[in-house]
Amino acid sequence: MTTLTTTVAGPPTRSRVAVHPLTFRRLVAAEWIKLRSLRSTWWTLGVGVVLGVAFAGMQSASISALAREYPDPERVGSVYATAGIPLAMLAFCTFGVLTISGEYGTGQIRSTLAAAPTRVPALLAKLLVTVLAVLAASVVMVAAGWAVAAPSLAHGRMPVDLGDPDDLRIMLGVPLFLATAAALAFAIGALVRSSAAGITVVLGLMLVVENGLGMIPWQPLQAATAYLPTSAGARLVTHDHLGSVITGITSDLPPWTGYGVMLAWALGALAVAAVLLRRRDA
Repeated sequence: MTTLTTTVAGPPTRSRVAVHPLTFRRLVAAEWIKLRSLRSTWWTLGVGVVLGVAFAGMQSASISALAREYPDPERVGSVYATAGIPLAMLAFCTFGVLTISGEYGTGQIRSTLAAAPTRVPALLAKLLVTVLAVLAASVVMVAAGWAVAAPSLAHGRMPVDLGDPDDLRIMLGVPLFLATAAALAFAIGALVRSSAAGITVVLGLMLVVENGLGMIPWQPLQAATAYLPTSAGARLVTHDHLGSVITGITSDLPPWTGYGVMLAWALGALAVAAVLLRRRDA
């Protein structure tokens, strides 16, 4: 006789997968991985550093002989050691735009926002890694530019003296200025969602518009232009004897007040970008 046995199936078991909460720290880590994996990141930052250092060296070399023969207290070594700011700003602002607009171009922004449904933390995480990357590149540029320019500045009897408050402010202010410029560029890139349009708006505003307005000899316009982002922020990285190292505009704004105005522009643009990010489709 054959005996039939019946097996009673137990309740189905569920595979246990560890689900980690999505924290801001994890968002930052993910954005850093994405940023450093792009070759454009290293190329853009590298070009900014190289251009900044090269121009600082050329400016310092060209002024050293003249400064030695015709001493002038208005020639400040730290200004020439950081003379590559405008060229570095071109590269770093382009980088700021591309870090956000590039994701819209490839459609990757959809997966980024799907991982962070509230959206704003993802934007802030991306901004943070962008600013830190530019800050680090700017520190390298300032240090290397100073090293390259030092022999020429010493020959011209105008060495950089970190014991001097103005020299110290300029040397430390350059990374802050460039990182804030990149943050403003990032915010504009988030607003327009296009690499070409973002770069055009940023460079047009910071270089063409401000330079153009600065050349119009009308005092009320000059006074108003001093509160535009680049002109105001440049007060942090230039000497009181000189106009803006970027636009040539002379301003009575104290250095840190000028930087505060630039920072307010960046924060305002970022706030608008955050509001629109929550309201618009990706």
